[in-house]
Amino acid sequence: MSEAVEGAAVPGLLYSEVEDDLRASVRALLADRSPAAAVLARVEGDPVADLDLWRELAAMGATALPVPEELGGAGASLREASVVAEELGRAVACVPFLGSAVLGAGALLRTGGEAAAGVLADIASGASAAVLAVPLATPPGADLPAGVRADGGTLTGAVRGVADAATADRLVVPAHGPDGPGLYLVAAADAGVTPVVSLDLTRPLADVRLDGAPAQVLATGPAAREAFGAALSTGAALLAAEQLGVAEWALATTVDYLKTRTQFGRPVGSFQAVKHRLADLWVGVSQARAVVRAAAGAAADGHPDAELNAALAQAFVSEVAVRAAEEAVQLHGGIGFTWEHPAHLYLKRAKADAIALGTADRHRAALARLAGLPAA
Repeated sequence: MSEAVEGAAVPGLLYSEVEDDLRASVRALLADRSPAAAVLARVEGDPVADLDLWRELAAMGATALPVPEELGGAGASLREASVVAEELGRAVACVPFLGSAVLGAGALLRTGGEAAAGVLADIASGASAAVLAVPLATPPGADLPAGVRADGGTLTGAVRGVADAATADRLVVPAHGPDGPGLYLVAAADAGVTPVVSLDLTRPLADVRLDGAPAQVLATGPAAREAFGAALSTGAALLAAEQLGVAEWALATTVDYLKTRTQFGRPVGSFQAVKHRLADLWVGVSQARAVVRAAAGAAADGHPDAELNAALAQAFVSEVAVRAAEEAVQLHGGIGFTWEHPAHLYLKRAKADAIALGTADRHRAALARLAGLPAA
């Protein structure tokens, strides 16, 4: 086992006053602009993504948190970005936060250069969304996908199942070429983006096709691999925060419902079997919160165990979110199974997130490797 795993503690499990204020602001905006009824209506229409809400989040600085101030960002950290991800999960908001502000910006922050700086400034201001063109199921530690080839300043190939690609202005595309693996910047208008049916109605996926699309080099070789890996690891940590938000909504909403729903002249929540189920769920959500905070803090500080904490967060929190959403559907009774109630949106988000950026089993295998444990 490494020294980092044995001895280094990850600080910052508690929310700071600044983070509490940020949470309150984001939650108030989402309650006003993206209540459950509005989200239910959006998933029935086209486009699903709410770009007006995206720009309002940008105006309050929520999309700019880890971007340096000299690039128009907030110069904050991934701790604060994790709080935003948690609130967006609590509202299942239809905005390209994961694809752009997390994965896209995460890769761009590591590549550096004038082109990356300009795109980061646009993400920070909400002027555009730049999405990492990678299948959403790609886990941290994976090599750059081999589906796209770079040749003479153009890209050719395809990437399937890219989150938020339909709303992107620019794409950060992993590709292989004469110089080895690389990350390239492509205008979305130069790529063919085809929406596909996805389980999570609030986060549309799309296939991206590149037929000689003009591309600008961001990084090649080891630098590209490092930027790609860092983006996926950071994405896993913040995806866990989103999953925590889903679980928190499911628990809070179910408790509120069971206080008012009665059977045999008593609130349903007063029955012992139901109380035990809720108590078990509360314990799981509380543990998930600590795991998410550890992962966000490690990522923010560049901690040696950042990748390990991200894998732990995904392995643990994804299952808590699914269980919480399932309990919400079941304990709401008949209304929980209807299309008019938002519970199904949370269950679909939890299920889709459970395979996004790697399944829990993939992350457990990564945990064993990172902690120096023997393989099964």
